[in-house]
Amino acid sequence: MARRHRNVLLVLLLVACLPMVWLAMLSFFSRTPENLGAVNGRLADCPATPNCVCTQCSDSEHHMEPLHFTGSPEEAMERLKTVIGVMPRSKIVTADQRYIHAEFTSRLFRFVDDVEFLIEPDTKTIHFRSASRVGRSDLGVNRQRMEDIRQKFDEK
Repeated sequence: MARRHRNVLLVLLLVACLPMVWLAMLSFFSRTPENLGAVNGRLADCPATPNCVCTQCSDSEHHMEPLHFTGSPEEAMERLKTVIGVMPRSKIVTADQRYIHAEFTSRLFRFVDDVEFLIEPDTKTIHFRSASRVGRSDLGVNRQRMEDIRQKFDEK
């Protein structure tokens, strides 16, 4: 009888661990998307999944308002780099005069979100896109991150 209980507990433990192993595997095998970067002054549209936000998307589920700046585009870019640089588990991958690609990694399963910024000097606007590499839902993490960046950017 004790052996049977031990086997049942072992099976239950394995079943409980499988989702965590699956999530860890998804994270490990995720790769940088090929649609990053600006094409004709636009960032890529969000996919149909709810784990993305973008200032250049027209649908309300994904759309957010862009950032606005005063001063020079160079000053805005430096301010943005400073804000990103102090955020937890962030890494700037690419940066030039008008574009930044940063990666934000989740604490638990090490999921990576790709965040892009594109400065429009003429309108003093910064467009952005924040998208999870894998999965369907992000529990609002991308939208909240961009709201945090907006707040910190406006404070500087």
